[in-house]
Amino acid sequence: MKRLSTLGLGLLLSASSLMAQNVRPVTNLRNGQFPQLTADNRGVFQLKAPDAKEVIVDIGGKKYPMTKDDKGVWSATTDVLMSGINYYFLYVDGVQISDPASETFYGCSRMSSCIEVPYAKGDVRFELANVAHGETTMRRYYSKNEGAWRRMFIYLPPSYQTDLSKTYPVLYIQHGGGEDERGWALQGRTDIILDNLIAQGKANEMIVVMSDGNCKDFIKELTEECIPLVEKTYRVKKDAANRAMAGLSMGGIQTLNIAVAKPELFQYVGVFSSGWFTRPFGNNPQMNAEENYKKLAERKDFYNKQFKQFYLTMGGQEDIAFNNCKAMREKFDEIGIKYKYFETPGGHTWPVWRESLYQFAQLLWK
Repeated sequence: MKRLSTLGLGLLLSASSLMAQNVRPVTNLRNGQFPQLTADNRGVFQLKAPDAKEVIVDIGGKKYPMTKDDKGVWSATTDVLMSGINYYFLYVDGVQISDPASETFYGCSRMSSCIEVPYAKGDVRFELANVAHGETTMRRYYSKNEGAWRRMFIYLPPSYQTDLSKTYPVLYIQHGGGEDERGWALQGRTDIILDNLIAQGKANEMIVVMSDGNCKDFIKELTEECIPLVEKTYRVKKDAANRAMAGLSMGGIQTLNIAVAKPELFQYVGVFSSGWFTRPFGNNPQMNAEENYKKLAERKDFYNKQFKQFYLTMGGQEDIAFNNCKAMREKFDEIGIKYKYFETPGGHTWPVWRESLYQFAQLLWK
C-alpha cells in the first residue's frame, strides 16, 4: 500500500474566508480542522495523501470523488447532509479507512467515522441543555448463557443519586445489527434525550438498560441474565406494568420476538425501523414470521390488553426495513392487533432512531 499521511483532514490549510464561514462538527478530534460544515450543512472533507491515485468519501449512501491540489491535499464537498450523526468512510486507492481526524463509533460492523450535523435552529431536543442530568454507567457481568464476560450501559435519571427512596420503571432498549451496547449510549444520545424530556415534564423518570444483542439466544440472555441483574442491583420496579422493551432494526426483531414469546414481561413495546422478514430467514424459528402471527392471532385479545403501547416507527420509504414493516402492519390489521405507527424521513439511520426514542419515551407510563 502506498504511503498515506495521517495528519488528518486539512491540518495544513491556512485560515481562509471559507473556513471562517464553516463550522467544525463536535465529532472532530481536538485538532481536526476537517471535516467542516457549510451554513446549509454540506460536508467539506479533506485528506492529505500526496501519493494516492484516487480518494473518495462515502456518506449517506453516496460516494463523492475527491480532487487533489498541488500540495497533495484531496477535497470534496457533499450534498446537504441530514441533521444528526452520519457514518462515513474514506476510500484511498480502493482501501476503506476511517478518517484520522474524526471520532469513530462502532457501527457497520467496524469502527466507523462519524460527523454530527447540527439540527435546525431552535431544535434542541437532542442537544445538551442546562437541565438536571442523569448519568450513564457501564456494568460488566458474567453471562452463564454465553460463557463470557459481557457488559451493558445503564442510564440512571437525575434523581437516582439524590432520592434514595424512589424506585423507577425500566426501558430495555436494543441496538441494530453491526452495532453493540455502545450504540444507544453514544450514537443514540439516550441520556441527552431523556434528560431533556424529563426536565420538560414530557417523560417520566426511568432507568434505561442498553445491553449487547449479539448473543446465541437473546431471549435467554435478557430474561436470565440482564433483567435479574438489573432488578438485583438497581432500585427498579419489578413488574410488567413498569417494564418497556424497544429496539431498532435487528433489535426491533428481537423486541418483536420477546414480545410474542414473553408478553407477560412487558406492557410497553417499541419497534424502530424493523419488522419480521416477508420470507423465511434461515433456520432460526424466532425469525419465522408466520409462527409469530399465528401466536398473535390465537391470543389477540390478550396481547391487545397486555400492551399499553405497541409502537412502530419507520424512517420513510427509503428505510431498508420499510417493506417488511409495511407487510407486518398489514398482517397486524388483518389479525386485529392494535398498534401506533410513526414515520419520519431519514431512512435506516441514527437520526431516525433518536427521533423514535424521543417519541416513544413520551408514551411510557402515562
